[in-house]
Amino acid sequence: MAGWHETDGLRYLTFDALDSPVNQHAIFSRRGGVSPEPWRSLNVGGSVGDDPERVVENRRRSFAALDLENASLYDVYQVHGSDVICTDAPHLDDRQRVQKKADAILTNQRGVTLFMRFADCAPVFLFDAKCQVIGLVHAGWQGAVAGTAAAAVEAMQARYGSHPGNIRAVIGPSIGAHHYPVGADVIEKVEQVFDGQAGKLLQPHYVNGHESGVQFDLWQANRLVLEQAGVDEIEISGICTACHLEDWFSHRGENGRTGRFGALIALR
Repeated sequence: MAGWHETDGLRYLTFDALDSPVNQHAIFSRRGGVSPEPWRSLNVGGSVGDDPERVVENRRRSFAALDLENASLYDVYQVHGSDVICTDAPHLDDRQRVQKKADAILTNQRGVTLFMRFADCAPVFLFDAKCQVIGLVHAGWQGAVAGTAAAAVEAMQARYGSHPGNIRAVIGPSIGAHHYPVGADVIEKVEQVFDGQAGKLLQPHYVNGHESGVQFDLWQANRLVLEQAGVDEIEISGICTACHLEDWFSHRGENGRTGRFGALIALR
């Protein structure tokens, strides 16, 4: 189950599946920041047209809400791929920071806060309490068919000795199937990758009671990817970003003119 919290005007979710004395985590709503429309207000996306100083301030507020140091940040340039980066240290500082391209980040080090940005794609948190390893994954439809979450689980095994059965996963707020009609290119990829399971993920899409194409279930796709990687404990928040624009940025729900909300996790 997800629970809402509020600190200094910032609203954020935490998840029972990740609850532990050895980690801090949150996924932040769009509330409590300094950005104007169309990024109102806690936009942490630096590539959507917002002023960089406002973006930095919004991120600072997010970290402060959990008493985390800005200097603990580790993030990447998200590209809808399946590359995984394991890090032992945060970035040096904003001026010296060079973002690597990846869509999954892992660490087993305290003093490192993993941070990613979203606006419909699924945030996937990973936590192995036994080996004390944490991860964040960015997985929209491209990440789902590329198996990005599975690649992260495999990296947790190879690098840190995690067993998939000990990994807890949470699929956070992201676009629901009823708001996610897809075209022939996506349908073809899903059918290729998920084969006999594709019928569960591709369903008729209705507009005003009339069938209008096909919709894709991103939540269940990422669940399948995790299950096939051996993860048993998976929580889906069930929160559709396009349905709740008062709390979430949604690329589809706002016709591409919007910000990005942040997700973070850190060992303590």
